[in-house]
This record gives sequence, structure tokens and C-alpha cells, in this order.
Amino acid sequence: MDAPSISLQALFLGILQGLTEFLPISSSAHLILLPWFFRWNNPLVDSLSFDVALHVGTFLAILWYFWRDWVDLARGFFGILARRKVENVQERLIFYIALSTIPAAVAGFLLEKPIAGSFRNPALIVFPLMAVSLLMIYAERRPHPSHPLEKLTLKDSLTIGFAQALALLPGVSRSGITITTGLLRGYGREAATRFSFLLSTPAIAGAALLHFRHLPKEMASEWQIFAIGFASSGFFGYLAIAFLMRYLRQHTLNVFAGYRLALGAAVIFWIVCKG
Repeated sequence: MDAPSISLQALFLGILQGLTEFLPISSSAHLILLPWFFRWNNPLVDSLSFDVALHVGTFLAILWYFWRDWVDLARGFFGILARRKVENVQERLIFYIALSTIPAAVAGFLLEKPIAGSFRNPALIVFPLMAVSLLMIYAERRPHPSHPLEKLTLKDSLTIGFAQALALLPGVSRSGITITTGLLRGYGREAATRFSFLLSTPAIAGAALLHFRHLPKEMASEWQIFAIGFASSGFFGYLAIAFLMRYLRQHTLNVFAGYRLALGAAVIFWIVCKG
């Protein structure tokens, strides 16, 4: 079976990035597994430059959805600068987000290249894919209080921040591990999900900015391909955020855990049968 055109590959990967960046099923795993399953081997859509374009799309999607929150958080930030102390919920929240972003930032700076070089093997993705699935199921089954986001403590925020650093490993999922950690720390699904997305915003922005220098080299001649990936990842990323915020008000993470387990089983089957 012939591979689809590069434009269709860019569209598929943009849609996949947009959906899986925010649904707790691991975008990095899917972006590795889809070309592997279908034997795509196009150097442009598999490049760091194209990956940056996809991340810029999802970054704008999360800013678009949470723009009111970020306006309030910006006011809180400038309030802290003006008074040199934290006085209200928004000021405390932006302070916690800033501190809790540090673990992922340090891990990304120090470990991104070794992880990118060593953990792109589908066989190595299976373990984190399944392990986090079981953790999600455990978090949902374990009785816990449902604290609102206003009750977030610095200790819990930092715990979630350290959990976010684990998302460097393909198969973990940033939203999956941070929402699950929020549940384990006693927060309600909506509160855990909202904080997960707010915390992920500077991390996604940092990932895009870190590699932004790679964009100009190829964009001039292939800007249409980058535009397709950028637009599709942003649009479908917004839809994924809106869906998950509504879905988790009434439902558990179990359907996503089940999907992850099934995907892991499919990868094992494919490796055993196809080599």
C-alpha cells in the first residue's frame, strides 16, 4: 500500500498531535507509532522543524481556550511584582505554575536529546504506555476527596510539576500523568484537568521556543506543509481540550486507560508478528 501524499501525512499528523497532546493518551507515542505502523518515511514530516510547527499549533490552541484564565493569571503576576507578595488565588496560582514548571524545564534541557535518541523505539514505548494506564485506573478506584483548584497547595503543585517532567518519555502523556497525579493528591477531575492544562502551557511554549531556530531552514520552500500541520494541530487541539474539560466532569479516565492498554497490546502483537 502506497503512503499518502506528504500533504495528507502532514494533515494526519497535525490532527493526531492536536488530539493526543491534550487527551491523556500520549502525543509522542502516537507520532512515533503512526509512521511506524504504516511505514511512512518522509524526512520532512519526521523532522524537528515540522514537530515545532505542530507544537506551536497546540500552544495557540491552549491559549485560545484558556485565554480568560491567562488574563487573570497575568494580572496576578503583575500584582505580585507591584506588592512583592502573594495575596489572592490568582496570584498564588501563577506563582505555583511558575515554580512547578521548573522540573520539566530542567529535565527537558538536560535529557531531551538522550531520550529522543534512545526512546523512540516502539518496543520501549509499551511500558510507560501501559504503566500510566494502570496508574490512571488506580487513581480512579482509590477513594479520595475532591478539592477544588482554589485549595491547591505548593506541595501538591510541585508534585504535579515533577510528574509533568516524566512526560518526556514517549508513552507517558503530559495530561495523563499530571491529571492522574492531581487525582492522587485529592483534587477533583475538573480541578486536576484545569491545572494540568494551565501547567502545560509554559511547557509547550518552551518546547516550541527551544527548537524555533530549526524552522527557517525548511519553511521557505515547504511552507504549505508546515501550514497544514500547524492549522490542523491547533484546530483539533482546541476541540480536544473542550471535549476533555466537559467529559471529565461526569466520566472517569478509564476509557483512556483502556485505549492505552489496547494500543500497547497492539504494538506488542505487531512486533511479535511483523518483527
